[in-house]
Amino acid sequence: MFTKIMVPVDLAHLGALERSLQVAADMARHYKAEVCYVSVTANTPGSVARTPAEYEKKLRAFADEQTAHHGQQTSARVLISHDPSADMEKLLVRCAEDIGADLVLMATHLPHKIDAIMPSHGDKVAKHTGVSVFLVRPPHNS
Repeated sequence: MFTKIMVPVDLAHLGALERSLQVAADMARHYKAEVCYVSVTANTPGSVARTPAEYEKKLRAFADEQTAHHGQQTSARVLISHDPSADMEKLLVRCAEDIGADLVLMATHLPHKIDAIMPSHGDKVAKHTGVSVFLVRPPHNS
């Protein structure tokens, strides 16, 4: 059913993504799909890397670790933006189309009242893409 699963990741917050990474691995194994890890970063030094090239190297290493741990085929793509928080959804929607993803699987937070005013990244991506979007929430006790 799914052949390419796009999973947005923030290398600075991998601990918060554990549940979504496991779901992506399980779905990839079930459908024999490739998982493409995608990350949006600035072209300025950050907490994870000093350059986009260094960030890309770390994302590729992360994807290789996921392959070794879960056994699925992986790829990685870094998206560069001058303002990642402002451009994130637009870049993710375009990337899903560019790589031929047929599922976007994203971690998200539990719903809050503020979401009516400021939707989550996953909500915005789901509204602007024709690709299926699976939002993975953290457990209620986290």
